[in-house]
Amino acid sequence: MKKSIIKIIPCVLISFLMMNTSVLAMHPYSQSEISSIIENEMNDNQKTILNEDFDPLQNIILSVHINKIRAFDQIDKHSEPDFFVKVKINEETFTSPVWKNQKVLKNIDWSVSCDVPDNEEFVEINIQLWDWNPGLNTLCDIATNDNQDPKRKDLTFYYSIKTGHWIGDDMVYIPHSWSMDLSGYGRGNGCDDNSIYQKDKDCEIYFDITQNDYDQDTIPYWTEVNIYNTNPKVDDRGRDDDKDNIPIEWEHKWGHMFDYDYNEETNEYEIVHDWLYHPFIFNNHSVLDPDGDGITNVEEYLTSEWNSDPFRKDIFVELDQMEEGPNGERASALSEESKELMKKAFNRQNILLHLDDGTWEHTGSDMIPFDPLTDGSWNVPNNELDQIYQQYFIQNAPDDWRFTVFHYGVVIYQSSVVNGNAFGANRFQISAKGVRQKARLPFPISGDKDVVMASAYMHELGHSLGLMWLGGHSRDAYYPWQPLWWKFRPYRSLMNYGYMYGSIWNLIDYSDGSRGKNDFDDWSNIDYYYFLQSFT
Repeated sequence: MKKSIIKIIPCVLISFLMMNTSVLAMHPYSQSEISSIIENEMNDNQKTILNEDFDPLQNIILSVHINKIRAFDQIDKHSEPDFFVKVKINEETFTSPVWKNQKVLKNIDWSVSCDVPDNEEFVEINIQLWDWNPGLNTLCDIATNDNQDPKRKDLTFYYSIKTGHWIGDDMVYIPHSWSMDLSGYGRGNGCDDNSIYQKDKDCEIYFDITQNDYDQDTIPYWTEVNIYNTNPKVDDRGRDDDKDNIPIEWEHKWGHMFDYDYNEETNEYEIVHDWLYHPFIFNNHSVLDPDGDGITNVEEYLTSEWNSDPFRKDIFVELDQMEEGPNGERASALSEESKELMKKAFNRQNILLHLDDGTWEHTGSDMIPFDPLTDGSWNVPNNELDQIYQQYFIQNAPDDWRFTVFHYGVVIYQSSVVNGNAFGANRFQISAKGVRQKARLPFPISGDKDVVMASAYMHELGHSLGLMWLGGHSRDAYYPWQPLWWKFRPYRSLMNYGYMYGSIWNLIDYSDGSRGKNDFDDWSNIDYYYFLQSFT
């Protein structure tokens, strides 16, 4: 079986040549080093032009699809950003239209296509995100950490027309390997250059790369013939020859990995194609959870239409809310801005928050009939709150896999319990009326309603992620005259009551533990398995 090769001749690696250990585990190349290695090989005086046509059935057309954009920082001072994208494929540059005055762009579906050589394996691709301004466009940051060029803001990677995978600033992140693309495959995150809390015009961008395929099963001709021994003229989507409950197209997308190997015949290092998940070799995907987010590979496949990634952490929450009351009471509605505030906090940490709020297809989310006062708590069976859980989550989720994937967070109008909000291991609720009544500040200023609601919802979600009863969680930390308010100022987290309910900081975040004594690193201590303790 023929391997795909890019010759690499770094003299500094000669000492490794006689070792019988994979270079994959020994040399953790950064994205910029990978790009440099491949780029050198693609220069006219170094690259090898093979006579083989990698797809004799058709002329190869490569397409880059831009799907979603989100601003993490304020891009313009006085308005929302006017985004546009530049995509460079080999030497040809394409520019998108300008999407004006939007900080979040969903379902963009803008793509460009380019005819590429059929006998050169790697295609160089560059993606830039810009903010349009009259006479002075600004480059936004979607780059990874690059010690060689810390000011770089774009993405460069190399697409293999043999396998349909790419390597460089974006790649499949295999834990415990040399690849360090923590943002996920087909996603760029400007915070990956260690600028989460810096105003660096950080954004995230979602994209995909495809090539035309005769049988349209997303598996390129070369891979079908040389790796899988399948018919490149027959659509293989849905096949599961190894009976591991994952179809061939999913294992092909996520199971491939680039490796480094030493070729004794040429005395050179080579990039070769390898498979962590081979579609004809059984893997027990029902228990595999390589990213440790509590979602098995089978469940990652079932949620793949919502952009889940088996090698990047995902959190799924079913969000149900009450209908408007007879007198116009709609305080229970969690606004789109509140949802975006929470997604921004999680996504910039490379933990993607997915809220099933009824806008997804084939989901179980519903609007709950208005109730001015909902009785009960999660710990008491058969009360009104428990009935909501049973009717709108359990019974409306006929597939049991939802129980072990989705947290359940419902927004009601008002609760009969004293504190209004409550949580169980895999479920939580907030009372919208009560939350706004409890919007407390060190000074008599009303908190922004979107911030207040997002603050309460993300606080209770934190409990279902195992963030429990830390010192800053004390209710004695509401006001500056309370002794714990000053003690736990360093714990800058929504789990600290002193930062909840629309405080003057408008904080929608957990703490990263960087502020010394009395702080706590919430982000690193999330327990993704905590909610699995109870899902019935």
